Amino acid sequence: MTRHVLYKALGGIAASVAALLAVGWLVFVPSPKEPPYAFVAAWGGKGDGPGQFNDPTGIAIAGDEVFVADARNGRIQVFDLDGNFKRQFGRPGTGPGDLGRPMNITVAGGELYVAEYWNDRIQVFGLDGIHRRYVGRKGSRPGAFNAPGGIAVSPAGDLFVADFYNQRVQRLKADGSFVGQWGTTGETGIGAGSFNYPTDVAIGSDGTLYVADGYNDRVQAFAADGRFLRKWGGPFAVNVHGPFAGWFATVTALAVDAAGNVLAADFYNNRVQKFAPDGTFLTAFGGEGKGRLRHAMGVAAAADGAVFVTDFDNNRITKWRPSDDR
Repeated sequence: MTRHVLYKALGGIAASVAALLAVGWLVFVPSPKEPPYAFVAAWGGKGDGPGQFNDPTGIAIAGDEVFVADARNGRIQVFDLDGNFKRQFGRPGTGPGDLGRPMNITVAGGELYVAEYWNDRIQVFGLDGIHRRYVGRKGSRPGAFNAPGGIAVSPAGDLFVADFYNQRVQRLKADGSFVGQWGTTGETGIGAGSFNYPTDVAIGSDGTLYVADGYNDRVQAFAADGRFLRKWGGPFAVNVHGPFAGWFATVTALAVDAAGNVLAADFYNNRVQKFAPDGTFLTAFGGEGKGRLRHAMGVAAAADGAVFVTDFDNNRITKWRPSDDR
C-alpha cells in the first residue's frame, strides 16, 4: 500500500469515527429546552450555631418555611423563604427527637418525615419539631431499613422509602406495615427495577414514583401500580456516568415541582438538572457564578417556582428562580 493510499484510508477512518461521535452526541447528549435558573441568594456557613451547617443534606418546603437536615449537627433547622433563621430541633442521638445523620426529608399531611441514615428508621415530627413516632427498625426484613436515604408519602398516606444498603425501595402503610418493594434485597443491578444504592424518592401528582438510583447514575420511574415505566441518565441509563446534559455523577435527591417536572441533585457534577415527567432534559444549573455549587446534595421546589438546594461542601443553602420568572 502506497503512503498516499494509506493516508487516504486513515482519513476515511477518522471521518467515520468523527461521524459516529457526532451521531452519538446528538443521540445521547440532549440540548436544553429551557434557560438555566438564576441564582437568587445563599445562606449558611460551617458551624453549629443557628443558621450554620455541618453537612446539610435533605431539604423540604412547607408553605413559607424551609426545613433543612443539618446532618452532622444532628438537627433540623427551619428558615423562611428568604433564608432568615426561625427555629431548630433535634440533637445527635438515638432517642425520641434525636437524630442520627438525617438525610432526605419530606413534608406531608402537616408532618415532617426524616430518613435517619445512622439510626435506620424514619422519624416523624410535627412541623413544630415535636417528635410523634418512628417507622421501621434496623435490618433487611420487610419493613426494616439499612441506612434509609429518602422518603416520599402518597396522598393516601403510604410511605415509599429508599433503603440504601438494602438496594431496594419499600412501600409501607402509614403504620409501617409492609406492602411491597422494588429491587432485590441486598443485590445491585443495572436492569429496569434494579438499584445500585438508591438515595431518594419522589411522587408526581399522577402517582408516578421517581427513584434516585444513586450509584447507577440515573432516575427510574414507576407507575402507581408498581409497573416500571422508564429510566434516564446517560446512554441507555445503565450506570454510565458523565458531565454531559442529561447524564449524572451520582443522583442524591429528587423533587417534583408544581408543573410536574423532576429536579435531580447531581452530586459530583455540582449541579441540579431538570427533566419533564417523561425524562426529557430541560435545563441544568449550579455550576457557575456566585451560586456555584460544591456537591449538590438535596433539592426542593416551592409553590412559587423557586428551587432550594443544599450545597453540601459549601455548608450552605442556595435559592434559585427560573431565568424568565418575572
